[in-house]
Amino acid sequence: MADSWANDVNGEVDEDEALQIAIAMSLGKEPEPSTSRSRPKEKRVIDLTREDDEAAGDSRKRGVGNEDDFVALGHGGVRHFGTQQKGGTATAQQATPASAFSALGLDRRKMEEERLARLGKRKAAQVEDEGQLSTRPAQRLRTASGEEEGASLTQRKLAAPISSPRPDLSARLPPSPQSGGNLPASKATVWAASRPSTFTDLPFPRGVVKRTWVYDQPRQGDDIKIEEVLQKQHLQLAVLSSYQWDEQWMLSKIDIMRTKLILVAFASDEAQKNEMRSNVPRDRIRFCFPPMHGIGSMHSKLMLLKYEKYMRIVVPTGNLMSFDWGETGTMENMTFIIDLPRFETAEAREAQIVNRFAEQLFYFLRAQGLDEKLLDSLRNYDFTEAGRYEFVHTIPGSHTGDDALKRIGYCGLGHSVSALVGASSEPVELDFVCATLGAINYGLLTALYYACLGDPLAEYKEHTSGSQGKREAFTKRANSLIKKHMRIFFPSRETVLRSKAGKDGAGTICIQPKWWQAATFPRELVRDCKSVRPGVLMHSKVLYVRPRDPANKPDHCFAYVGSANLSESAWGRISKDRASGKPKLTCRNWECGVLVPAKKKKEGSGDDAHGGNSQGMRVFEGCVPVPMEWPGRAICREDGNAANIDAKRPWFYSEG
Repeated sequence: MADSWANDVNGEVDEDEALQIAIAMSLGKEPEPSTSRSRPKEKRVIDLTREDDEAAGDSRKRGVGNEDDFVALGHGGVRHFGTQQKGGTATAQQATPASAFSALGLDRRKMEEERLARLGKRKAAQVEDEGQLSTRPAQRLRTASGEEEGASLTQRKLAAPISSPRPDLSARLPPSPQSGGNLPASKATVWAASRPSTFTDLPFPRGVVKRTWVYDQPRQGDDIKIEEVLQKQHLQLAVLSSYQWDEQWMLSKIDIMRTKLILVAFASDEAQKNEMRSNVPRDRIRFCFPPMHGIGSMHSKLMLLKYEKYMRIVVPTGNLMSFDWGETGTMENMTFIIDLPRFETAEAREAQIVNRFAEQLFYFLRAQGLDEKLLDSLRNYDFTEAGRYEFVHTIPGSHTGDDALKRIGYCGLGHSVSALVGASSEPVELDFVCATLGAINYGLLTALYYACLGDPLAEYKEHTSGSQGKREAFTKRANSLIKKHMRIFFPSRETVLRSKAGKDGAGTICIQPKWWQAATFPRELVRDCKSVRPGVLMHSKVLYVRPRDPANKPDHCFAYVGSANLSESAWGRISKDRASGKPKLTCRNWECGVLVPAKKKKEGSGDDAHGGNSQGMRVFEGCVPVPMEWPGRAICREDGNAANIDAKRPWFYSEG
């Protein structure tokens, strides 16, 4: 195990060479090229399945491409990597780095001391255990306070060496069923028989949605800490994207000597990209800058985390900031997590059927600009269990054509709903929890409502065809459905002021007064968003969808968990393209999320007290946490139940 970690940390160099490299880097010098092994110098691309560089050498002999250890990612909000995106509400302090590495808080001398300490422990363990099986206790997690926690049984299992043959990374997946391809019976047999045997060892093999842990709040089994998400003592490579991030806090959660980072980030121009690249050690951190196509935000949040035997996909609603992960005790978020086992044979990899989740994820990552060889390495993991979910996303720019309209924005949402639970013509209940409200109107809500019915183009078709009378009748009917069946959860000023951090803790909760006061804004739908955790504000983005009576159609209940708030920038706006006369979807943000089907409710479990003749939100129990008080108090009430003015208006960040 020690040798495996040494290889993973130091690559192809031995301990003496690693020492020389670390000393040179601590002095701000470029390390001399390695001479212990001769191989042609080439550009390489990250392979999420590699254990070490020696394994990569074997792959090269088989003709497998693995040209660089990194491809980059993008972000949106803290100065140390790059300037804040326009329109952001980041409150992190801006500072000019003192040196090329200080922007990330990387102390090379300290890192070298830690490396030597680890080496000493390994050598001591080897001497002590010589001639017998190692009984050294599992490595322990060290918390921020310096206390140690024992590694879990699952973590100890994951630390075991892998003896199974490595898959051939050059193999290509067969066409997906959606594209009309057929999987030969022989391949189907190979795939079914070769499912990774480590499936039961994975923490979240079938996927889970959890709330973020919050300091000073009781843990009830439905929350998770950032340390538990990252598992830094086992993390080999991390692909991270965020709208904002505190890089020093982030690096306190990751062992940079063990883990290579790819950061998907926002940069306003080439100069900023170069500045960001120069502020990090190239051998440990790389960037990828997604195209923005005009003014918008790199708002998506996604993690791809590579471990020895599996890959973890994480889709959080929060950014890489300490308060978003509950460490200040003032803010909470939610996150989707699924662990995908690595295939043990090349035959199983080749036989895997590409499901919609994988297809949509690859489409999104490719659009962001990640290298094809990185995407190909993702195919070494079994996406079977991810097939029970739908990956939905938004890509900035103008999109035309049937393929794009089936994938992106609220149009993509509608097609994903249809694939997940089927289309429906009956009314559904919508509860949308968000941290930002844009300049919304009933047109956008109608588009989203019908997308949740599996018919995303209903609103567009009605307004581009038929008579004026038919269009007006459709609008009247749609507005009536939305007023009756939709609720938007956003905190009132009173809720913010009474929270633990008060107004200082609401810097990422935003709506502009001019939008709220517009005649077209659906104020009557907005409910006061109060967390069931007293005094905690919410940065979650969750959309709960269910039939009026879930008991009759339990398979039609689902939730969206992701980065998208309730705004046109996040979901898009459709119009008729002047050149082609066909629909065109225009979006401004990068967003991503997951559709999660609700579990079937057991018979005889009773109705929800708030749901009348329906089960209310209880249909999501054990599947997607409901973090807010439901059904909530309408902010704009004229009956006098709200005693003060702060309770009758939303929180306006600009007013403080």
